[in-house]
Amino acid sequence: MDIRDIQNLIRFVAKSGATEVKLEMDDFKITIKTTTEASAPEVTYIQQAPVAALPQAAAPVAAPAAAATPSAPAAAASEDSKYITIKSPIIGTFYRKPAPDKPTYVEVGSNIQKGDVLCVIEAMKLFNEIESEYSGKIVKILVDDMSPVEFDQPLFLIDPS
Repeated sequence: MDIRDIQNLIRFVAKSGATEVKLEMDDFKITIKTTTEASAPEVTYIQQAPVAALPQAAAPVAAPAAAATPSAPAAAASEDSKYITIKSPIIGTFYRKPAPDKPTYVEVGSNIQKGDVLCVIEAMKLFNEIESEYSGKIVKILVDDMSPVEFDQPLFLIDPS
């Protein structure tokens, strides 16, 4: 069974409404668990033979930790609402410099103009320069250098005044 077969099986199980499907073959075992709650993630385990015990507590522990912290970002969001947020237009790796031996594009406190390069995001070995659509002052850099970023993830806060 190749990865496409596994992906098709996951899609089929998700559409069927089944809560759990187990498939055992000679060299592997797949268990696909789904839930009816919209907030609970789909869990897929793939094991190679010989089959070992899975750490069942790992997935549930991560969810309560994420749910316990929404009040702190809400307070910070209201404080940052006067700033413009520059978001990532693509998925990739965030770089603050054009090359390891070059200086960073911008720092906190830098004054920028519309069209200035703020960072580079590498996606599939292509380096995409991210330019500012606004003029202002960099208030906060929200992502560490050489970190993976998601689409629409906030990267910078800019004070337009």
